[in-house]
Amino acid sequence: MTDTVSRIAPDGLPTPHRYWAIVAVSLATITTVMDNTIGNIALPSITRELQISSAASVWVINAYQIAVIALLLPLAALGESIGFRRVSLWGLTIFAIGALASGWAHSLLALSLARVFQGVGAAAVLSVSGALLRFTYPHAMLGRAVSINAMVIAVAAASGPTLASAILSVGDWRWLFRFTAPLAFTALTLGLFVLPQSHPVARRMNRTSIILNVATFALLIAGVQSLMSGRNTLVAGVAAAMGLVAAVFLVQREMTEKLPLLPLDLLRSRIFSLSVATSMGCFVAQTLAFISLPFSFQNRMGYSAVQTGLLMTPWFVAVAVVAPFAGRLADRYTAGSMATLGMLVLSAGMAFLSLLTASASVSDIAWRMGTCGIGFALFQAPNNRAVLGGAPRSRSGAASGMLSMARYSGAVTGAVVATSCLRASSVYGTTIALAVASVIALAAAGLSAMRLIESSPSD
Repeated sequence: MTDTVSRIAPDGLPTPHRYWAIVAVSLATITTVMDNTIGNIALPSITRELQISSAASVWVINAYQIAVIALLLPLAALGESIGFRRVSLWGLTIFAIGALASGWAHSLLALSLARVFQGVGAAAVLSVSGALLRFTYPHAMLGRAVSINAMVIAVAAASGPTLASAILSVGDWRWLFRFTAPLAFTALTLGLFVLPQSHPVARRMNRTSIILNVATFALLIAGVQSLMSGRNTLVAGVAAAMGLVAAVFLVQREMTEKLPLLPLDLLRSRIFSLSVATSMGCFVAQTLAFISLPFSFQNRMGYSAVQTGLLMTPWFVAVAVVAPFAGRLADRYTAGSMATLGMLVLSAGMAFLSLLTASASVSDIAWRMGTCGIGFALFQAPNNRAVLGGAPRSRSGAASGMLSMARYSGAVTGAVVATSCLRASSVYGTTIALAVASVIALAAAGLSAMRLIESSPSD
């Protein structure tokens, strides 16, 4: 794919070029995030038309998520080697083709394969999105850049279910996937002209490490998810065990690499490793709430599916409102202080949600959801800035890949824990899940506070 932007800005792009670049990165992010959301909405329709079981239909989602998580780090490394914009542009192309293929699939196998193709494209986009932000905005304004990204993700996640419902009211489930293809092509076209260049890093793409990385995450995720669903427990257990073995070999191999695929060099930094761990904890807690709350709203409180979507909205609105302010503050104050405050607020919001009664009013739900959104927004900008800004520019790809890995790994882990809580008790499952989420957020706040003893300019 031809690169049309040749100049590499030493510290971000000048205006107005910077604004167009952030629009291109944001549109690519919206496309991938929204696709994952609307995929969930499509499952009931897919189950009916393809005449498959609900358990089988879940692989439409799993195929996408496994491809994303397994390829985030290899594609981030590739971005360091050949340029972040090139990886992003090719990713958008692959994603769009996969979306069109998903929209014309007529069997579960064809749809799952197309979703894997989409996942490959999404992994390419997400693996380098943070690095592109690093080369788009000056270092002194990096907090604003990541706050814009957090706001975009929140808006995309919030609008996904509503948009999916509107599309399903006039067409079948295939149009949900076809809809994302024009978005991807639009982001691709704009990105060709405005995405920043980066200096390629001379590195060796180790095929053995890539295979071990893919095996580690693909086998672990597939195995653990199958175990939690109670299906094929023997096969699932063997897959998870093989994933753990692959992980051991991967770490041993990467310890001797100068530029490792698994960025052990960056993880040796206390600030970086604490920021990544805290980010994962945040997304575990968030996913616990997002999966468990709809069950409580509909089964326990009697709200409809549409009303449930509206009840979730205050969380995303709070993120959209608070994130820009948090981004500016993140450029002035340390991640140790701001992110810790954000996680404490999120933990409190989760605890308040766990105390909801079956007769709770809309206002009771709204202010608790809003509290969670405020805490999430206060956390994301400074913490993401610490991850992206804490790595050398030459390792921006690795930092970006780890940031996305923390988000997706946290989401998958949260889904597994939420499933366990809901299976443990049909009556109190949501309460248990939210209480666990509050504890996890509190623990993440403790990890974040450990950064306060560090004095790092990037933090």
